[in-house]
Amino acid sequence: MNKQRGRILCLDFILIAALTAFDQLTKHLATVRLKGNIAYPIIKDVLELQYLENRGSAFGMLQGQKWFLLVTGIVFIAVLVFLLIRLPVQKRYRIVHILIAGIIAGGLGNLIDRIRLGYVVDFISFVLIHYPIFNVADSYVVVSAITAFILFLFVYRDEDLEQIIGFHRKQKE
Repeated sequence: MNKQRGRILCLDFILIAALTAFDQLTKHLATVRLKGNIAYPIIKDVLELQYLENRGSAFGMLQGQKWFLLVTGIVFIAVLVFLLIRLPVQKRYRIVHILIAGIIAGGLGNLIDRIRLGYVVDFISFVLIHYPIFNVADSYVVVSAITAFILFLFVYRDEDLEQIIGFHRKQKE
């Protein structure tokens, strides 16, 4: 591993650790301040903080499927870490490093909850649109995934994607 790759990966893992720690801090604060209390409005009829123990996945699906969600989460994170390690370190791909780190941190934050508590602590509620209650880790995943989708749709070309995933099509002779 060259020095630049090592430095970039070190920064990636520091970012993952920092984002995961922030997620866990917000969930701790939600548990201490919101559990057992009524919802706390931030913007009346728009945004509120409300404690919820989510024993399923996104949008409350797969309720009670703890082992499936744990295994799926571990595999998902492992694949993303593998991709992150293989990702080119050129400046052009730094944003991809950050986005993958955000998705890993989000998955890791929720995985920690599942292992430690048996459920995920959710506490952010957009009541205006009746959106399911979510947490900071969920925000990392959604924002990073949408941003990556937009980048790969409008900025990166097929050649960039091939370089990122390390897949090269056979050239026709």
